[in-house]
Amino acid sequence: MIPVIHADDDVLVVDKPAGVATIPGYDRRAPSLLERVAEQVGQRLFVVHRLDGPVSGVLLFARHAAAHRALSMAFEARRVEKTYLALAHGVIEPEHGVIEAPLRKFGSGRMGVDPRRGKASTTTFRVLERIGPYTLVEAHPVTGRRHQLRVHFYHLGHPLVGDPLYGDVDVQSRYPRLLLHAHRLQVPLPDGREPTFTAPLPADFRAVVEALRAEGA
Repeated sequence: MIPVIHADDDVLVVDKPAGVATIPGYDRRAPSLLERVAEQVGQRLFVVHRLDGPVSGVLLFARHAAAHRALSMAFEARRVEKTYLALAHGVIEPEHGVIEAPLRKFGSGRMGVDPRRGKASTTTFRVLERIGPYTLVEAHPVTGRRHQLRVHFYHLGHPLVGDPLYGDVDVQSRYPRLLLHAHRLQVPLPDGREPTFTAPLPADFRAVVEALRAEGA
């Protein structure tokens, strides 16, 4: 069962597990999150936004077409505040910062920084904790480009831990998964409310952080 964070007549908010695609893709061997949740609640759902397959956390679906339109407009107008938790390689020195780096698609499903041909992309972040040669950060993607947080921190020289696409492959394969979690989502709903939905840090993410803390104790 996919954990449901919130449900009303307009929206369904779930806690997405890592390793599940948001929507159906080329690999049909495992059902997508959309398919699993739709079957779980017994109705058609509408995709409003997506999380990469390796990413866990808060994901919102619309329950009817009118709600889908309203929510899609809110995302396009950047009225939605997204908060992620991520563990990055290396020690990030500033306590907080803004990453302005235009992004575009490259080959093999990767994104990259391209100052000339990339689309404007902005991420803000603050350091939560430095754990030896790692940094736990809270990040806010102002824009919503594909792989934005992953590429922006890679661009800084601090790839996210366990990322299979960005960073040294041998190093990244030592970790259970990409340690990036959609922690909070504040969104204006069709009924006028503007709640914040939260998904706790998953056990596998916590285990890595706690092990690193223990190593430095």
